[in-house]
Amino acid sequence: MTTGADVDVLIPTYDRAAALATTLGSVAAQDVPGLRVVISDQSPVPSWKEPLAAAALRIVEHRGGTVRTAHRPDRRGPAEQRAYLLSRAERRYVLFLDDDVWLEPCAVRLLRSAIAWLGCGFVGYAVQGLSYLGDERPDEQLPYEEWREPVRPERVRRGGDRWRRHHLHNAANLVHLARRHPAPPSGWRPYKVAWIGGCVLFDRAALLAAGGFDFWPDVPPEHAGEDQVAQLRVLERCGGAGLLPSRAVHLELPTTVPRRGTECYDIVFGPDVSD
Repeated sequence: MTTGADVDVLIPTYDRAAALATTLGSVAAQDVPGLRVVISDQSPVPSWKEPLAAAALRIVEHRGGTVRTAHRPDRRGPAEQRAYLLSRAERRYVLFLDDDVWLEPCAVRLLRSAIAWLGCGFVGYAVQGLSYLGDERPDEQLPYEEWREPVRPERVRRGGDRWRRHHLHNAANLVHLARRHPAPPSGWRPYKVAWIGGCVLFDRAALLAAGGFDFWPDVPPEHAGEDQVAQLRVLERCGGAGLLPSRAVHLELPTTVPRRGTECYDIVFGPDVSD
């Protein structure tokens, strides 16, 4: 039986108690036992103390998982928060899961089987906004390309053809693509990505070897794109893949990082150089 005994679920959160409860509820409902959940909360008052979130954490533990929480109200930016979570990880695989994502019960099991089969640095589900189901965007779906051969490292930079893959993850594009490309018996199709937002399972050793989020001291607290940078670095060393269909749904809440004066990409990679 597949278990989650080698997976840490890392959740950064800020001032989203209700959303966190929904996310944790979906983690509690995963069909693999033994997950370890680590939460870094930068809210003034810990969100996990809110009754719904607290109940979800109890369910995680009741179903054989473990929970570790840290209250860190001194906000130094998303990159620092992710770096902290990675430093608390212990297991072979780390699932970075945003606090506004709902997962299908099979999501972690399929992510775990995919990364083991593909042997790459990360796999993930791009989160889908179901309010866009009626918004078909054929032009944005054009970059879709499956991995027919073993996943290999790729260099992706702004301005190159591979960069345009990020349009695949807008709105509900993956839902529409999945209708035309049904899942095989494995439950997933690997496809080529630029990066994936919201739900990414890394091989922890690969992420650490690529530097993780070690760039956080170089960026001001108000920044964006920290997950993008980490994935681009892993992609270049070890390769990565998105999985179709996506089994992650975006709750479509307002961002908790409204001021994004700095893109981490600009600090880490410098001037644009196409792939």
